[in-house]
Amino acid sequence: MTLENQRVIHCAKNIRILLLDVDGVLTDGRLYYGNQGEELKAFNIQDGLGIKLLQRNGIEVGIITGRSSQLLSRRATELGIELVVQGREDKLAALNEMLETSHYDMQEIAFLGDDLPDLAVIRRVGLGVAVANARPIIAEHALWQTSACGGHGAVRELAELLLSAQGKLEETLAGYL
Repeated sequence: MTLENQRVIHCAKNIRILLLDVDGVLTDGRLYYGNQGEELKAFNIQDGLGIKLLQRNGIEVGIITGRSSQLLSRRATELGIELVVQGREDKLAALNEMLETSHYDMQEIAFLGDDLPDLAVIRRVGLGVAVANARPIIAEHALWQTSACGGHGAVRELAELLLSAQGKLEETLAGYL
């Protein structure tokens, strides 16, 4: 195992909450608009199960996103995600506000992002992660980068990394055998 991988695993062991961007992370980043003005997004079902697996193992999941969407509110409700901050371009300010009322230390937080609005948070949290198709500057500042692109299993990949680092993945998967 490389020194870099050892650092990622060390940081992942301490994570108690995973925060996610939405467009480009939970989705592939494309926005679809219908003729009646409706907005459509596609969410990856494997990412959804990854979120559920984290929650079942005591790792909270939250969302900080720059856009506001009823579709996201619906998906978050379906997944049992209670911590949802929408319409906040300054994600670091949103994170700092969240920390004022939470019991998390910055080193216990992982964040998965893809673009410039995510950079400050990625640089500040205990485990900053970029999706495979993140902008190069994001990948440069992230501690780890998924092999899956946003909207195509990146969240699931990170969920399994966190569970593996915390010694919970095998037992979790055994429940499906």
